[in-house]
Amino acid sequence: MCARGWISSARAGFVLLCGYFSILCGVTVMMMVMMMMVHQAAAGCRDRESPNCCTGRNNDCFEHTGRKTTCYCDTYCQRTGDCCEDYQSVCQISAIDCVVGSWGLWSSCTSPCGVGSTERSRQVSVPPRNGGTPCPDLKQRRGCFGNNEICSTAKEVAKILPDSFQRNFKDPWRRPHMLIKEAKASYCVYLRVKQASAPCKLQLWTAQLVRERLVCAECQSDAMSKSDRCGGGGFEGTRTFWAAASVIGCHGSWVRESSSEGCRCPPYSVLFV
Repeated sequence: MCARGWISSARAGFVLLCGYFSILCGVTVMMMVMMMMVHQAAAGCRDRESPNCCTGRNNDCFEHTGRKTTCYCDTYCQRTGDCCEDYQSVCQISAIDCVVGSWGLWSSCTSPCGVGSTERSRQVSVPPRNGGTPCPDLKQRRGCFGNNEICSTAKEVAKILPDSFQRNFKDPWRRPHMLIKEAKASYCVYLRVKQASAPCKLQLWTAQLVRERLVCAECQSDAMSKSDRCGGGGFEGTRTFWAAASVIGCHGSWVRESSSEGCRCPPYSVLFV
C-alpha cells in the first residue's frame, strides 16, 4: 500500500511539473514571437538617407518596415497617424521651425482710378528643417480704390475732327473790336486705339480708327484750354475715351503712348476740338 501511494504521489508530481514546464515554455515562445515582431517592425526615419525628416506633406518621405508596411517621416504623419516608430526621437528633437521677418510696406494700388488690389510680403529668416513647423503665408493681398490726381482728368472725353478741317480756324463772325486769342504752339499726342463703335465705319476718316492702330491727334491753339492743353488728351498707360464730333454714335477708347511738343501730325490724322 505504501509503495502504491508513493507511486501515485510521484505521478502527480510529474504531471504537475510537466504542467509548469508547459506554461513556462508557452510564455517563452510568446515573448520570442513578440520580440521577433518588434524586430521586424523596426524601421524608421533614422534609416532614411538625408533628409531623415521632411516638412509639410511629402508622400516621398517614407520608409518600409520589416513587415513591408510603409511609415512616414513628414510632418503630416502626425495627423494621419502613420509616422515611423522613431519619428518623435529623430524628427522632433532636432526639428527647427520656420522663422519669418516682419511685413513690408503695402504696394501702390494696381488701378490708379477705381477698384484694384495692393499686396505686401515678408521674407524667410530661418527655413524649417527636420520636420519643423512650415512657413506661414509670405504674401498678403487686399482690395483698394485708386484715387490718383489724374482720375478726374482721365474721365474727360476727347472730341476729335479729321485734319482736313482748316487749321487755326478763324471765326467769320468775329467783330473787329473783339480780341484775337494769342496763338500758342501746337503739340501732338500719339494714342493707341482700343475700341471703336460700329457707326465709325460710316465715314472714311473714322473708319481708320480701328483697334490697336496708333493715331496722331494734334492739339492746336484754338482747342486749348486755360492750361494750354486740349481736353481729353489722356495720360500714358491709362485708357481714356474719345468721340467723333461730326459722326453721330462714333466713339471709343484709346491709351496714350507718347506726346511731342511743337509738332504737326502727318496727313490723315485727327484734331482735338
